[in-house]
Amino acid sequence: MRYVGPNRPEDTLATLIEFGPEENAFFETRFTSFEEGKSYEPRYKTFWLNVHGLANLELLKFIGRRFGLHPLVMEDILNTQQRPKVEVYPGYLFITARLVHVNDNGEVGSEQIAIVLGRGFVLTFQEMPTGTFDGLRTTLKNGQSQIRKLGADYLVYSLLDKLVDRYFNVIEHLGERIEQVEDAIAAGPRPEHLSEVRTLRRSLLYVKRGLWPTREVVNVIQRDEPDFFHAETQLYLRDVYDHTVQLIESTDALRDLVGSLQDNYLALQSHRMNTQMRMLTAVTTVFMPLSLVAGIYGMNFDVMPELHWRWGYYAVLGGMLALGGGLLWFFKIRRWF
Repeated sequence: MRYVGPNRPEDTLATLIEFGPEENAFFETRFTSFEEGKSYEPRYKTFWLNVHGLANLELLKFIGRRFGLHPLVMEDILNTQQRPKVEVYPGYLFITARLVHVNDNGEVGSEQIAIVLGRGFVLTFQEMPTGTFDGLRTTLKNGQSQIRKLGADYLVYSLLDKLVDRYFNVIEHLGERIEQVEDAIAAGPRPEHLSEVRTLRRSLLYVKRGLWPTREVVNVIQRDEPDFFHAETQLYLRDVYDHTVQLIESTDALRDLVGSLQDNYLALQSHRMNTQMRMLTAVTTVFMPLSLVAGIYGMNFDVMPELHWRWGYYAVLGGMLALGGGLLWFFKIRRWF
């Protein structure tokens, strides 16, 4: 067993939440030592063990032995570059999903969340503490909550619902960035705008690659796993499936919008270049006859009447100015620049 992933594994912290349908059937424990966790016995029939960090391999091995997890499951937990999937093992269901977030530099990132659903227990393994499930912990303290009444399978639904809802935040963030880039391009396209468009396209592709398998995971769970999810919980899973479909459609719409941004950028760049070339062409056209006149009177011939005329110099300059002004007026009325 070894960690595989882009992030440095953090120190492992295990939190156990035990609960039942009764009003006072709730107890939370945080294990600060390996020995404390080995000797602990749950008080209630349903519990949720949440593990933050994947650095303590000995603790992870103990958890795997304690709950009878297959070695391939433990390998997938530590390999944090897994594609979202669902697998059925004797006595439990193994699910991997992606928790998306926006980094400090504005780029989209994600971490793997591994979920094990057994008979009356839920195990979750996170790469790092993010606070995503704090709301669920607060809800579990309420004796009248649905999770307390419906049990472990409803808790897994709630976890998946939280993970899918995080995609809405990311999609909203990307939509705002697209609007900002669109306004900036309209004000004046610059090379960094094209780089931003490419970054947005990669981010949307990254989000879609996480959403497609997540949709399949939810579809398989709510359609093919009645042994682990009660009929009432499967109704809630349909809502999660609808959310994933809505997110995929939103992602496709944003990708089309990003594609139009690139087209607008190239069109504006081409228009600006054409305007500049038209201006340069007009200036060149004005100076071409002036250069011709200057070239003629710059020839070294003795017999040129204008060279010996007292007002010849001023006449030629005046004629050149009149010729240039006439050309500029002609271009202006034809709207060539």
